[in-house]
Amino acid sequence: MASRPNIVFIITDQQRYDTINALGFAHVDTPNLDRLAQNGVYLTSCYAAAASCVPARASLFTGYYPHTTGVVDNAATWRHSWVETLADNGYDCVNIGKMHTQPMDAPAGFHTRMIVENKDRSMAKRGREFVDEWDKAIARASFEKPGLPSYSLLNDYADRLGAFEWPLPKELHSDTFVGGLAIDWIERKSSEKPFFLQIGFPGPHPPYDPPVEEAKPYLERDLRIRPVRAGDVESQPEPFQQLVRKHVEGDHDAVRHKVEATAEERHRQRAYYLANVTMIDREVGRVLDALDARGALDDTIVVFTSDHGDMLGDHGHSQKWTMYEQVIRLPLILWSKSGFGRTGPVDAMIQHMDIAATLFDLAGVEAPSSWEARSFAPALRGDDFEERDAVYCEQGRDVVFRFSDFVSMVRTRRWKYVHFLDGHDGQLFDLESDPHEETNLWDSPDHAAERRAMHDRLTEWRLRSGYETREWSEEWR
Repeated sequence: MASRPNIVFIITDQQRYDTINALGFAHVDTPNLDRLAQNGVYLTSCYAAAASCVPARASLFTGYYPHTTGVVDNAATWRHSWVETLADNGYDCVNIGKMHTQPMDAPAGFHTRMIVENKDRSMAKRGREFVDEWDKAIARASFEKPGLPSYSLLNDYADRLGAFEWPLPKELHSDTFVGGLAIDWIERKSSEKPFFLQIGFPGPHPPYDPPVEEAKPYLERDLRIRPVRAGDVESQPEPFQQLVRKHVEGDHDAVRHKVEATAEERHRQRAYYLANVTMIDREVGRVLDALDARGALDDTIVVFTSDHGDMLGDHGHSQKWTMYEQVIRLPLILWSKSGFGRTGPVDAMIQHMDIAATLFDLAGVEAPSSWEARSFAPALRGDDFEERDAVYCEQGRDVVFRFSDFVSMVRTRRWKYVHFLDGHDGQLFDLESDPHEETNLWDSPDHAAERRAMHDRLTEWRLRSGYETREWSEEWR
């Protein structure tokens, strides 16, 4: 591998961990991601540091936890990233698609940005009037952009759960469009410098919007949807119950939620979501082919991941903002034609932002000493590697999640503890006996010691984080 390898960093939006065939989920069609996973390395226990887009991405692209950067909600300002360091070390840095910086067009270290943001921004607090490359392409083709204003006119809109048939030509679908922009850049690139190419696909974030023929195979397939247990929502902390009610009463990202959706409605929603995943997989294959045609794959590291997952009705919830595995556990694949030293699964528990330290390690770039990200490059090489003994996730009050000022989670191999600032209730799960997180032990007298131990672990982590990142400058955001 070259001393300064090319890096292709592919990030989807809101893609669950259980959506890639080769990672053990045979009901999903992902032949190109399967090829990367089978010939590369995939992390089976990768966890987001935040439960919504902006703070999750800010953590990933700074190497710090949300409470350290101050980016804890979906409307927080986020202008800078470690891409600036890659640029300073000789990389040609290009973003095509979604980064979700705030403001949306912040340079963030990139020499070139071709921005494609959220599919639907009709109800966004920020960025509603932002015009991206996809908006321009749809306008040039003399179409109206599909979204809440048009989908809500359908007679069965309230039963759709955000699942709609894409009404425009396929090449104008957001994920196909981003793939095309990336391929065009690869084919035209002239610089001999190593490149960092971030490709941000807007899907499978809602609206779940494949062309109807893309959804058809999934509509005819068993999709392994777990029913919501009776009383599940009622057993959750009040802020999460309020979040459910807000989704039922609202239309965030053109999703009108139903707690008691029928099996058929949930099946259609899941089918359309997975069809979006398969469409992205196809674009990943096209990008790899374009890189190969340019002779660029020999010296390139490919990373595939997402920012967080999607509840898709599980536990009675829509989208994100909770601390369930469906939201915070992420797919993560790393591939290099020359290999890293091992292939297959790595079960080490890591934070999502550890990707940053790992890429710096592989590229021979010095990482800041105050980073909270840790390199897992030794695990890729097959060397001894000490996993994190716990992972953490945070979420602040934002335009959708308005029901607690701050939520913190700590997860070990066995236990998960969810804390609400100034709240009287929370969540405690024994993941060994309850892997589906259906029995909340918060008020169980028999588990008071475990609850206290997890709270102490959370407190100790925050204190240590504050000390070890004391040189972090908030003005850098």
